Amino acid sequence: MKKKTIPVGRPSVLRHTNALSILTLLRECGSCSRADLVRASGLSAPTVTNVVKDLLSENLVEPLGEGESSGGRPPDMIRFKAERGCILGVEVSAENVSFLLADLNGNELDILKIGLSKRKTTPPAICNYIDQGLQRLLRKRKMSRDQLLILVVGVPAIANVEEGSVLSISTLQEWRAVPLRAMLSKIVNCLVIIENDTNLAAQGEHYCGAAQSEHDFVFINIGTNVSSGIILGGRIHHGSQWSAGEIAYLRLPHILRKQPTIHQFGELETVLTSSGILKSWYGEKKAGRSRHQGRKQTDAIGVLDLAQSGDAHAKKIVRLRADIVSDIIVNLSLILNPGLILLGGEIGSHPILIGSVLRQLEGSEFGVMKIGTSALGPRAVLWGAISLALDTISSLLLPQRQT
Repeated sequence: MKKKTIPVGRPSVLRHTNALSILTLLRECGSCSRADLVRASGLSAPTVTNVVKDLLSENLVEPLGEGESSGGRPPDMIRFKAERGCILGVEVSAENVSFLLADLNGNELDILKIGLSKRKTTPPAICNYIDQGLQRLLRKRKMSRDQLLILVVGVPAIANVEEGSVLSISTLQEWRAVPLRAMLSKIVNCLVIIENDTNLAAQGEHYCGAAQSEHDFVFINIGTNVSSGIILGGRIHHGSQWSAGEIAYLRLPHILRKQPTIHQFGELETVLTSSGILKSWYGEKKAGRSRHQGRKQTDAIGVLDLAQSGDAHAKKIVRLRADIVSDIIVNLSLILNPGLILLGGEIGSHPILIGSVLRQLEGSEFGVMKIGTSALGPRAVLWGAISLALDTISSLLLPQRQT
C-alpha cells in the first residue's frame, strides 16, 4: 500500500478524513492488519485502532482472525465487506439497455442485456426496462433492493450531470429535456448519476482499459454515432454547457458548414457512422434506382472488411473517413495536447481505418502523441459507470456528520 498524506483540520473533520482514508486503504488492499494500515496511512496506532473500531460498528469491515507471523505475535487481519452492497452501471443505446452489477470493490457480479427491437423507447419505457433489469439481477444474486447503493446510467446524448437531466437523444422516442435522475429516483432508493456514454467509455478505459497510465487523453467513438470523451487531469472534462467532446458537430473542410443543432444529428454522423458508410457503399438513389444497385449486400463492418481485402470502392470509402478522422485527431491534439488518443466503436476500432489514419498522421511533427484502440470494447461504458460509482462509494458509506 502507498503511504497517504493526511490533511489537518477540525477534530470532527479530521476524524472523518481519517476514516475515509482507512476505508479507502482497506478497499484497495483487500485484507490487511492494523499495523499495515498504520504504515500505509501515516496515522498513529491508537488512531487506526479507533477508526477500525468505528468501521466495525458500521458493519463496513470484518475481522478475519490471525494472519501469518513473521516471528512475533500473529497480526489480526481485517477486510472491507465489499459484499455488503452493490453498484450498478447501465448503458442506454438505440439497440439495447445493458447492465453490469458489481460489489463495492468493483468486482463483477453479473451482466444483463435487454434488447429494444420493436419495443417502446420513451423515457418512461427505458426507466421501466432499467427497473426490470435491476430486479432480475438482484433476484439472481439473492440481494435486496436496499443493497443497491449507486446507479450510474450512460446515455447517448448531452447530459447535465448536476441536474441529472438529458438534453436530447435523436435515436430514441420523445427524449428532449428529460429529468432522468428524478424519474429513476422514483424507482430506486439510492444515489443516481446520469452521464454521457462516451464520457463513461473514456472513464472506463482510464479505470481498467487502455488509458490507465494517462491523465490527459481523448476517447473517440465511431459506430452508430460519433462522439468523444475527454479526460483532463484524470477527470472527465464536461465543459461549461456539458457539451465538451461533441465532435459530431465539428465544422471541417470535408463536411457541410451547417450550424450545430442539438435536436438533430451532427454533420459528421451522416458520414462517419455505420449508416453513413452504408449510404456511400450503395450510392444515392436516383429515380427509384441506386447507382450501385448490384452492389454486394453487407453491413458497415463488411464494407471495411472488403476494403481490407482490396475492394476499390470500399477502399475509397475508408480513405475519405480516414481523412476526416485524421483532421479531427490533429485538431484535438493541437487544442488539448493529450498524451493519448483512443479510437473505439465498431468503425473507429477497425484495423483498416486505424491503419489508414496512422498513415495520414505520419507527417505530423508535433501535437499528435500516441494513437491507440479501446481495450474494453463494447463494455467500456459499463466499466466507466462502475468506476464513477467507486469514486463516490467511500463518502457515501461514511457521510460527514454535522456537529
